[in-house]
Amino acid sequence: MDYAISNGAEMYAEHPQELTLKDKLQFSLLGIIVVGGAVIIGRNWVRNARANGEERKTLEEGSAPTIAKQIKMAFENDGWFGTDKDALRLAIRDIPSKSDFRRVMVSYQRLYNSSLLGDMQKELKSSEYNEMLYIISAKPETYSADNAGQVNAAQLEAWAKRLNTAFNISYGPFPGTDEPAIKAVFIEIPTQEAFSHVETVYRSLFGSDLTADLKSELELWEYDPMMQIIYSKPKN
Repeated sequence: MDYAISNGAEMYAEHPQELTLKDKLQFSLLGIIVVGGAVIIGRNWVRNARANGEERKTLEEGSAPTIAKQIKMAFENDGWFGTDKDALRLAIRDIPSKSDFRRVMVSYQRLYNSSLLGDMQKELKSSEYNEMLYIISAKPETYSADNAGQVNAAQLEAWAKRLNTAFNISYGPFPGTDEPAIKAVFIEIPTQEAFSHVETVYRSLFGSDLTADLKSELELWEYDPMMQIIYSKPKN
């Protein structure tokens, strides 16, 4: 094969005018393939280097790469069907601010060469996806220790919307209720007074009474234990 290529090159050197249009196209195509292959290899090398760099950071507790990996593991669910919603919800809740969430998105892209929100949309029902967005929407733009744990209007609205979303989940053609999502909100609400404010916001947003909707959505044996989560909290 090397002799044939060498011989062909010598023939062209002696008779350059004999290079046909077909030969020119073939040589041009070969050049495109070689250059294109080099570009792809280079991109893959850079991508792998970035992924390896991010992977090393996943040992740092609370870092963006660590949370990105926790989210990916929730999607994979140890090989079981579906996504571990509880683990995903916990990972999203642990992100302290919107700016931190954007860093998690960047880290996720570097680690897995995929869009975090795109994968989340594929993995979740629309109501579950909206729940995660509501959790994010209630976070401050940047984290401040002075404001940590404070309940503001955005947080109250997010809790109300998450409860309504939990009431409106569907399983195929069948309507249902996302009890774990309701429980997650009840656990997050810090006081009975805050729950009362959530009831007020819920009524203003959806024109419905939260307690009545809870009784309608939950079975009798589910409602009392759920409300006990609220009653066990301090009054204010």
